[in-house]
Amino acid sequence: MSSDKVMNRWLVVVGAILIQLALGAIYAWSVFTPSLVKDGWSKADTQDVFAAGLAFFAIVMVIAGRLMPKVGPRKLAISGGIVLGLGYALAGLMGTTSYWALLLLVGVVGGSGIGLAYVVPIAVGTRWFPDKKGLIMGLAVAGFGFGAMGWVKLAGAWGHLIETIGLSGTFLVYGIAFFVMVVIGGAFMIFPPDGWQPEGWTPPTPASGGAATGAVDFTSGEMLRTPQFYMIFLCFVAGGGAGLMSIGLMKLFPMEALQANGLDAASASAIAGTAMAVFFSLGNGFGRIVWGALSDKLGRKLSVIIMLATQGAMVLAFPYMAGTENLLYLGAAIIGFNFGGNFALFPSITADTFGNKFVGQNYPWVFLAYGVGGIAGPKMGGMLGDMGNFPLAFTICGVAVLIAAGIAAMVKPPKQA
Repeated sequence: MSSDKVMNRWLVVVGAILIQLALGAIYAWSVFTPSLVKDGWSKADTQDVFAAGLAFFAIVMVIAGRLMPKVGPRKLAISGGIVLGLGYALAGLMGTTSYWALLLLVGVVGGSGIGLAYVVPIAVGTRWFPDKKGLIMGLAVAGFGFGAMGWVKLAGAWGHLIETIGLSGTFLVYGIAFFVMVVIGGAFMIFPPDGWQPEGWTPPTPASGGAATGAVDFTSGEMLRTPQFYMIFLCFVAGGGAGLMSIGLMKLFPMEALQANGLDAASASAIAGTAMAVFFSLGNGFGRIVWGALSDKLGRKLSVIIMLATQGAMVLAFPYMAGTENLLYLGAAIIGFNFGGNFALFPSITADTFGNKFVGQNYPWVFLAYGVGGIAGPKMGGMLGDMGNFPLAFTICGVAVLIAAGIAAMVKPPKQA
């Protein structure tokens, strides 16, 4: 089969990036929160929509993994684009003053659309690039990180959409854009022919006594009976939750910290917006590519340990950095860089640990950790923010991530019954 004429596999990467650029809109949520707070929303309420989106993203992703063998990756991706676009467009048409409307349409419907489409590039990319899993996972999800910067800046400093057409108009425009981008990218989401493998590549052999580098394929049921699954899951809860809490507060907390150090409200808002839209977003995008490529050389386990350890230290330090412009930019970039690494390393370590064949069904179970972290992290941050104690949220998350680094160090290859 390797000599048969098949689609250029790099088109899969192009389609994946286009899809993920749209799906990354969920990380742009912080650009809307200051306007919602001015309209009378509490800080905790603004995080409810974000948390709901993350939770349904993760839950629906499990369903999408089960649907993929039945409907195929192309139809699944396009369906996700339709649902995501519809959620945001309807939110725009109905207005953004209603808490329940935004919670349902942006949180539940929008998050579900992301969950339907997100797993597709990961599953398809793993099949086309078994020889470059880390790098391709990084590239496949890089758009998710970079997308946040574009959507934040279009709504604010670059496009001034919120200023010119309001929140409702911005949601409508974004809904249409998401639909178009995911449908186009979805056209490239097809699996390679059965038996196909890259020219000159030899599949790895299992290590003695267990699975290694995806050579043994675990079904979801088999994977869920291993302790390795739960150890990886807990690591992702901590790493993802810390980053998601930071995303939800990346504008609100620095605005307060900068003003406490003497800056006026307008300057503090601009600096905090730059920290999120530029430094965090660029770090998030590049982190996915760099950590993925590094893991192909360093190994997935060591890469996860290093990423979690450095993230824990930086999250602990962030409250002392947020009130100073240059330190804020540095902290936002490093937190974003390590946060992005989660999305290259955890699908790759899932494929390495439990096999390539069922990664489309297995990774959504691991990714449920993102939903757990997505509820716990942002909600805790919002509640402590209403209590005037943002630094405690960062301290709790930083300690949790350092503990996760220790758990990652104890993960060993599983044995298949």
